[in-house]
Amino acid sequence: MGQAATTGRRRVGIAVVRGDSMRPALRPGQRLLVLYGARARPGRIVVARFADGTLAVKRAAERRGSGWWLLSDNAGVGVDSRHRGVVPDADVAGVVRARLWPWPRPL
Repeated sequence: MGQAATTGRRRVGIAVVRGDSMRPALRPGQRLLVLYGARARPGRIVVARFADGTLAVKRAAERRGSGWWLLSDNAGVGVDSRHRGVVPDADVAGVVRARLWPWPRPL
């Protein structure tokens, strides 16, 4: 996924978007600023690990039990909770705070 630095208690890192599953919000090759350890909220974009170990950038749609239902913005592409089920809280690694490159902007 990328590099990480420590700021206080939380780590900040960079994730790189791969694939088209988050279009139109995110495109392949874009660099994202991720706040690891931050709490997810509905509607936020997160970095999470699916049960098979795959690390993915997805949108936190809603809480379900003790985890998150994660969805792709582009429903016809990629894998998300419709295929893998609920992602436990512990496997939601961080929350995307901004797009760094290209065209920096908060997310």
